[in-house]
Amino acid sequence: MIHKEGYKLILGFFLLLALLNGIVMYFGPPMWLIVSLHILSLGFWILIIQFFRNPKRNTPKNPNHVIAPADGKVVVIEEVEEPEYFKDKRKQVSIFMSPLNVHVNRFPVGGTVSYVKYHPGLYLVAWHPKSSTENERTTVVVKTDTHGEVLFRQIAGAVARRIVYYCKNGDKAEQGGEMGFIKFGSRVDIFLPLTAKVKSNLNDVVKGGETVIAEF
Repeated sequence: MIHKEGYKLILGFFLLLALLNGIVMYFGPPMWLIVSLHILSLGFWILIIQFFRNPKRNTPKNPNHVIAPADGKVVVIEEVEEPEYFKDKRKQVSIFMSPLNVHVNRFPVGGTVSYVKYHPGLYLVAWHPKSSTENERTTVVVKTDTHGEVLFRQIAGAVARRIVYYCKNGDKAEQGGEMGFIKFGSRVDIFLPLTAKVKSNLNDVVKGGETVIAEF
């Protein structure tokens, strides 16, 4: 299934590539060049399509679990000071999404959205230590029924140029449910209570909406 965020881009690139191929063919270049351009164009278009794929995920819903909010690799597990909302120490887990990953973002816990804020910013590479506080980003906090609040942050990377989020204050957050999308590579940070037990390890590859990354 293709995500709705990709409809216009996929169609736009198809028309652009078709126009480019038509212009090249009009000037009658050698057949090998025409065939090569067709193959390259098709390959590029398939890459665009796969970037916007939206596979169905079966979330193991459990109020004691924290589910990965995105596909990718775990690149940070550490205790840090969270300066924007909690303003105290939290356990941070960060997931890096390459352009080849599924880029749908999902709620890691269920509850009620208690805070949403978009921040314009820079486009440092997503694994840069300052990307969490200086890049374009959106911060979302979900208040669970039994374990307090969990903060997670969509962060743009060097290639990403658009963060999309679908929630607002007061919305019901369904664990594993879709909450947003980041186009073309980035990262998601999750900030958990210090009492939470992280189940993932550095460099683990996780699946959004399915992998249990921590438990309360």
